[in-house]
Amino acid sequence: MSTNRTLIPFGAYFWDFYDGLEKDLQDKVDYVLQIIISVNPIPGKFFKHLGDGIFEIRIEYQSNIYRIFSFFDKGKVVILLHGIQKKSQKIKRRELERAKSLRKKYYENKSN
Repeated sequence: MSTNRTLIPFGAYFWDFYDGLEKDLQDKVDYVLQIIISVNPIPGKFFKHLGDGIFEIRIEYQSNIYRIFSFFDKGKVVILLHGIQKKSQKIKRRELERAKSLRKKYYENKSN
């Protein structure tokens, strides 16, 4: 089933991550983001709820795993936050806290 979500990067956080990636990896990120936009439900391989309304978009590339933190605003809008290359099995608490802090900042900016 197809849907039509909108992706909105918040601030420069996503772009700082994306612009630092090699071109082939950027293409893979673009591919996964297109799945996030258009497929319903989003396959769990690419999208996972981490708790407290924060989700990770998961990209595998050349045996590395990359994560883009995100959340929903109004159901069909996915706000892209920062990204990381995941180097251990567990998401570090500080990355999850950073995502929550950026989401708070997003809503503060939105209300102004």
